[in-house]
This record gives sequence, C-alpha cells and structure tokens, in this order.
Amino acid sequence: MTPFHRVSGVAAPMRTPNIDTDVIMPKMFLKGVDRSGLGEGAFNLLRFDAGRPNPDFILNRDGYRETCFLVVGANFGCGSSREHAVWGLQQLGIRALIGTTFAGIFSDNCANNGLLTISLDAATVGGIADIVANPASNRLSIDLEQQLIRIDGGGTVPFPIEPARKEAFLTGRDAISSTLVFADDIGAFERRRWADNPWF
Repeated sequence: MTPFHRVSGVAAPMRTPNIDTDVIMPKMFLKGVDRSGLGEGAFNLLRFDAGRPNPDFILNRDGYRETCFLVVGANFGCGSSREHAVWGLQQLGIRALIGTTFAGIFSDNCANNGLLTISLDAATVGGIADIVANPASNRLSIDLEQQLIRIDGGGTVPFPIEPARKEAFLTGRDAISSTLVFADDIGAFERRRWADNPWF
C-alpha cells in the first residue's frame, strides 16, 4: 500500500446515497485477469455518454478533473463485494472518501488496499460538501497523523480512526505486511513448538 500521511488536493461532492459497487465499477470491467484499465471503469456509465465525457458528471467539470477526495452520501459502496471498485477508484486518483457511512465489505476492501475512509456525522459531511461544491474552495488537506481535515481558506475538522487502521495507513502495510513484522517471533514460536512437541 502507498503510505498516507498528509495528502492535499481537490475534493468533489457526490451526495447521492447508496451508490453501489456496480455504479462505482460496472460489471463489464470485471472480465480482465489483472487490475489494468480499472481507472477507465470507475464510474464509467456516469462519466461517459456514448463514449464521450458526460459534462454533467462532477468529475468532468472544470475544477474537478484532478479530484483526489470524494465527499459521498450515506451507505457508499453498498451492493456486491467486488474489490475492483476500490482498485478503480485508486487508479482514478482517489485517495480518501469522506462520508457518514460506508458498506461494511467495501470499507474493509478500502482499508486492505490503502483507500482511506473517514466517517463523520451528517451535518459535518454536509458542511464539507457545501464548501467543496464551489470550485473556488474545493481543496482539502487530510492530515492522518493529526487526524484532521484542513479546509482550504480556514477551518479544521477532526476525525476518528481505529489505531490499528491508522498505523497500517501511515506505514503502508497491508494485513500480510503487518503480520510479517512479527516474523521472528512467529519463527521462534514454531521452533519451540516442534521442540516441545516432537510427536506432531
């Protein structure tokens, strides 16, 4: 995973609730044998109309083409468990999602792949969405070490995160890498176990 410390960039509002993984990554992009091309698939049916960019979609508008944060509606990522949705968002350049609630499996997929999800109360999320809806004030900075969202032009919003998840994002370690930190301890345990139980 790419470590996440402090990331600054454009945020786009996407307030519709219950945006599911089929909207995030349409099924026709699940046919590949690797992860290539999933950036094109992300929000494909919204981003394009007959192969041309849809000017009504937020990420195609002036001031939002370099978006790296999405301020999303409730229950974002519901539907099927396709991990491709997370991979596609990352290939599109998205580093963090700010919302009230995220679907459980989707949230876990985000954590396992280095896409930060920040859960806040509805009033706070709505306030941030209102601010970034104006291209003149749509830049944020997310400081994971301080657990703060810094709003361009002033103001900060604190956010919670589980300590283990925070550590994984700061170090860039996925579940396997986090386990391998204890490789020496695991090896020592295995040797002791065989020595104490040679009949196994």
